[in-house]
Amino acid sequence: MIRTPRVGDTDGPSMLDPRVMDPDQEIVRRAGLDDSEVDAVVRVLEGLHRWRETERRMSEASSSYMKLGETDMRALRFIIATQNHGRIATPGAVAAHLGISSASTTKMLDRLAAGGHVRRLAHPTDRRSVAIEVTEETRRTARESVGRAHARRFDVAARLEPRERVIVARFLEDLANTELAGAGLADAELTHGEVADGEVAGAERADGGS
Repeated sequence: MIRTPRVGDTDGPSMLDPRVMDPDQEIVRRAGLDDSEVDAVVRVLEGLHRWRETERRMSEASSSYMKLGETDMRALRFIIATQNHGRIATPGAVAAHLGISSASTTKMLDRLAAGGHVRRLAHPTDRRSVAIEVTEETRRTARESVGRAHARRFDVAARLEPRERVIVARFLEDLANTELAGAGLADAELTHGEVADGEVAGAERADGGS
């Protein structure tokens, strides 16, 4: 049965179903999986797709709400997190976090400062650098947009049982590692799987063996 429609879809197969996109199994191998199992896998992939779309819309909504671009938003989140940990955010640290050049960071901070989002202060211990702080008004605005969205995501993860969190975390980490295709990947996956199995067992013990 080739049918795992996306939410809101009323007809037609899922475009993430390998039975549709790769019927001859030239790329996606389905050996050992019956139709019900493939349906379940496709449901997971569809869920990930919907989450990516939701995350994109939330990110765009937050950026629109604060009238800032995505890189600016990432910079603000980093600076706020650094301040919350009692550390000093510097231009160099911001550049390293964003993976952009010093020149680009300077232009971005100039733009954020002109918009009243950040202020530059003398660094307390390093005369060669400056400390970057997010203004209180921008901090409050970020809390109402990005902060509340994060709180909702945290609540979803918190509702999982300990064993479920380990499984979900392993699944997402394995997905993140799919870009590492090539030599050594199989060994890395084997090692990771052995460690993760131990984590699941530990979580089950902590959860009373459920």
